[in-house]
Amino acid sequence: MIKFLIFLSTLSFISYSFSKEPTTLDRNEKIHFPKIKIKENVWNGGAAIDIQKVLDSVTRQIWPFVQLEKLDPICVNRSQTGPIVLYERGKQGEFLVKLNTEKTYWCQYAFQFAHELGHIICGYKKGDRSNLWFEETICEVASLFVLRRMTKEWKKKPPYPNWKSYGPEFAKYAQMRMDKNPWPNELSLSQWYQDNKIKLVNEPTDRNRNVKLANKLLPYFEEDPKVWSAFIYLNIRKTQKTIKFSEFLQNWKEECKTFKQKKFVDMLSFNFGLKN
Repeated sequence: MIKFLIFLSTLSFISYSFSKEPTTLDRNEKIHFPKIKIKENVWNGGAAIDIQKVLDSVTRQIWPFVQLEKLDPICVNRSQTGPIVLYERGKQGEFLVKLNTEKTYWCQYAFQFAHELGHIICGYKKGDRSNLWFEETICEVASLFVLRRMTKEWKKKPPYPNWKSYGPEFAKYAQMRMDKNPWPNELSLSQWYQDNKIKLVNEPTDRNRNVKLANKLLPYFEEDPKVWSAFIYLNIRKTQKTIKFSEFLQNWKEECKTFKQKKFVDMLSFNFGLKN
């Protein structure tokens, strides 16, 4: 009987049902959105005021679930090499984000900014790169998560009425990336990790591989968006010391503040095959 009860408990743990969790926040809950400042006249015809509308829409999709009371402003400039959030800060402590896009390519703006916002949410910082692949993957999740939600928002309330027809493009853009890097249905997360763990350490920014893994993880976030609140603790203990992924996850769990955040980390650890 005891073994049977343990078995049932294990099944419940593995599934980690998110269906009971609300996917929105209380309307009376006051959200302090980060201030975004757009560099003008560097977007090859893209108007800063319009870019502002798009990036504000990006922030609305994810920031309420992060549950941080305050974030320093984010200054957005253009890059000619690739999107990035710099380690250095502005004179007033601003985050410095650069996007490699232009004109009115709103999907690119949204995709790239959501990724860099993901790094900010994860508390990115210099240090050991052994587990950077996980943060990079979570940032890919952030992009897919945001794009799919933006389509829903713009269907009802676009920044401008005449932009409503553009809304479906965000979900299409996300789906294109997901279709290009599908997760094999027969492959477990633990088997995938065992097959790739050496490459993950050596090549943390392999975009195709990270998007493939993001495909697998995205449902957890869409079923319960409040799991984003756990990621503000992800890199608190990050140093120059090289540690295994299992220790990285354990450190993260210990920094999490709520039972549900810790349970989420436990679920990931279990599914990666790192806990019995």
